[in-house]
Amino acid sequence: MTEKIILAYSGGLDTSVAIRWLKEERGYEVVALTVDVGMDRERETLQSRALAAGASRFVWRDAQETFIRHFAFPALAAGARYQCQYPLATALSRPLIARELVEVARAEGAAAVSHGCTGKGNDQVRIDVSVQALAPELKIVAPLREWEMDRESEIAYAEEHKIPVSVTRASPYSIDENLWGRSIETGVLEDPWQEPPADVYQWTKSPSGAPAEPAYVEVGFERGMPVSLDGKQAAPVTLVKRLNELAGEHGVGRIDSIEDRLVGIKSREIYEAPAAVTLLAAHEALEQMTLSKDQRRLKERIAQEYAELVYNGLWFSAHHQNLAAYIQSTQRHVTGAVRLKLHKGSATAVGRKSPYSLYDFSLATYDKGDTFDRTAAVGFINIWGLPVRVQSQAQLLHDD
Repeated sequence: MTEKIILAYSGGLDTSVAIRWLKEERGYEVVALTVDVGMDRERETLQSRALAAGASRFVWRDAQETFIRHFAFPALAAGARYQCQYPLATALSRPLIARELVEVARAEGAAAVSHGCTGKGNDQVRIDVSVQALAPELKIVAPLREWEMDRESEIAYAEEHKIPVSVTRASPYSIDENLWGRSIETGVLEDPWQEPPADVYQWTKSPSGAPAEPAYVEVGFERGMPVSLDGKQAAPVTLVKRLNELAGEHGVGRIDSIEDRLVGIKSREIYEAPAAVTLLAAHEALEQMTLSKDQRRLKERIAQEYAELVYNGLWFSAHHQNLAAYIQSTQRHVTGAVRLKLHKGSATAVGRKSPYSLYDFSLATYDKGDTFDRTAAVGFINIWGLPVRVQSQAQLLHDD
């Protein structure tokens, strides 16, 4: 009996040629699984492409709501940006895709799962480790790790076997997209000295070509989660889609970075993440108002740790559970609204309010109504500076 394998199918070059390879070289019956996390591809097109490539069946899972509510928004609450730049769009989708792979594999009675990740990328780690955590009994087959073919050879293979793919020699980019962001790599982008060509970007206008007049948007939060736009309640997917359009129109969300991959190499990565960048700016502004100094200081460190964890494929780990519990606790009072100005590539918080605000006007103002006790300042400074004075008198004044 032919063994069945479930392939995480994106419809791109790598997974399309992988179907043929798994079928002809390994003898598997291939079920192509597409997990829709906001990709700009039609279900019918992908089904037709998968079957033409040799899949026995095509399975479609709509996971947009799950992805935003349970993966992207928790990362937003954490303030997670890998190496202070990348909002982790692709990295956040991989554990969800792995979970769907496992569920379909069990439903289909499959012995193995597969993906189109390369042998030197991050995604192979994210998917493999997630599958190992959820279903260690499943075998994992990664054609691009075993099949010695470069991108040019893959394109030629697809042409030879009449496998329909959208990648061509004229446009050789490797693209991954979901609602939280779009990543583009390979081709001319592998030269870090070259400015990205205009055709790389699809979600964002060039800041120089963005509208001369700014746009303003108000984002409402409850316990750290976005819940409204301009005073109107909005479901997670609707909210993110609207912000992608609005912020993208004003050139917000372009990222060009040299990134340290988990496998140890540096890679030039281009991202578009209009909604993610905008929401991160809004969330940070609200936390400035509702978290104490000590909470903010520690949470900044936790945000970095959380971003590393997600990037490194450890979503289904006890470490993630521990960090997530802390982050959820910090968000109890992160409720309110932030007004943002979108203009020429920037998303800037220009107003914020919260029923739990720690900002006290009567303490902050220098005008009438000031209630701050200035007379307490001298005693405070004397106590605060005491260790410095003692050490200076005992040690530093005697140094050569």
